[in-house]
Amino acid sequence: MKPQLVRLFCAALLLLAFDLLGQSESKKAKIVADAKVAKAEFIKADPGMNATFSKAYGYVIFPNVGKGGIGVGGAAGNGVAYQSGKSIGTAKLSQVSVGFQLGGQSYREVIFFENKKALGRFKENRVELSAQVSAVAATSGASANAKYVEGVMVFTMQKGGLMYEASVGGQKFKFEPN
Repeated sequence: MKPQLVRLFCAALLLLAFDLLGQSESKKAKIVADAKVAKAEFIKADPGMNATFSKAYGYVIFPNVGKGGIGVGGAAGNGVAYQSGKSIGTAKLSQVSVGFQLGGQSYREVIFFENKKALGRFKENRVELSAQVSAVAATSGASANAKYVEGVMVFTMQKGGLMYEASVGGQKFKFEPN
């Protein structure tokens, strides 16, 4: 096995181990604080997104998603889910992708839910984002033209890193109520 694949496999095992250990209360408090900062940054990048946050039935903010890959890639992050502007639980994001990819990056992601049915699917861990659901980069005016697809709308904002990618993959989520 190639050394890069061994390192990637070991990193995936570590990620799984940390996931199994659960989140401490201090880690949850940090994620909540980071989610508030991320929301402010999304609105700063696109002031029109303030209305999107207000009108959405619910949303989940992943303030720190880490992504990396060499051929096979993955991403993971923790977030906070909201309904009517109030926290209703936490969420975990995991992603696996295959194809040409090299590098690593960190980004923020917010997923808006248009209605009770869409948020309900998320809370039941039945929302998976595939290559067909594309995320919109959060830039000035981006929210004005964005549309819900099957009750879901996704925005991302790069924080750092560099990644070359032409891959196929999908995101899965795990919701835990407060």
